[in-house]
Amino acid sequence: MLETIRSGANAARAKVVLFDFDGTLSTIRSGWVEVMVPMMVEILAGLKTGESEAELTEIAREYVGRLTGKDTIYQMIELAGQVSRRGGKAEDPLVYKRRYLDLLWVKIRDRVESLRRGEAAPDQYMVPGARALLDSLKERGLKMYLASGTDDAAMKEEARLLEIDRYFDGGCHGALDDYKSFSKAILIRRIIDAAEARGEEFLGFGDGFVEIENVKQVGGLAVGVATAEPECLRVDEWKRGRLVKVGADYIIPNYLRLAELNATLFPN
Repeated sequence: MLETIRSGANAARAKVVLFDFDGTLSTIRSGWVEVMVPMMVEILAGLKTGESEAELTEIAREYVGRLTGKDTIYQMIELAGQVSRRGGKAEDPLVYKRRYLDLLWVKIRDRVESLRRGEAAPDQYMVPGARALLDSLKERGLKMYLASGTDDAAMKEEARLLEIDRYFDGGCHGALDDYKSFSKAILIRRIIDAAEARGEEFLGFGDGFVEIENVKQVGGLAVGVATAEPECLRVDEWKRGRLVKVGADYIIPNYLRLAELNATLFPN
């Protein structure tokens, strides 16, 4: 299903395509929210403020969702702020981030290692139809960039294991230790400043609030990939609501209806 939010919007003039990674192309890290939010709730509940687990879960899900697409450290900075506001002594956000990544690794280790050993087919851990979309965009001669809030080294390895890094002639860009030196917005600005494309010549695909907002801020067209992971066969209504709110032009659950998507994005 392709849902039209802004009728008539198209990418006929697009020169550059910006992709998010996790949840947009890759499902290796599917379930990360169910790791991050409970970790945060446990930390906040330990402050004994009288808030219920349900209340804390709602609070954590809101800011985790709002910051999805930015480097993971920003979610941990917000966690530290939540701890401080409740009178607790916050850890350095990097401490929280390492704790989260250790917990996440327990969840995804078997997936990564099965890909490393060649026991799992790469497409097993991709949003359905993603490779066909990448092939289609490459055939159109569009320059593609991959940008993720996941740490740079991990994202690049996972893109290589999925055998999709070769599509991104604009490079694969992940989170850096110096988190202020890189973001999706910074990447877009660099592309514009280098005269590779004007803002309206951007096409973006993402399942997070941030990348959709960044593409729309410069006048590009944004496809919200509201994937209900891990199967990615239906729209996740929570994701959809956030993506529509921030300006997505279209909403899709996956790329299986590629002919319809291409006809919509590239008329004539």
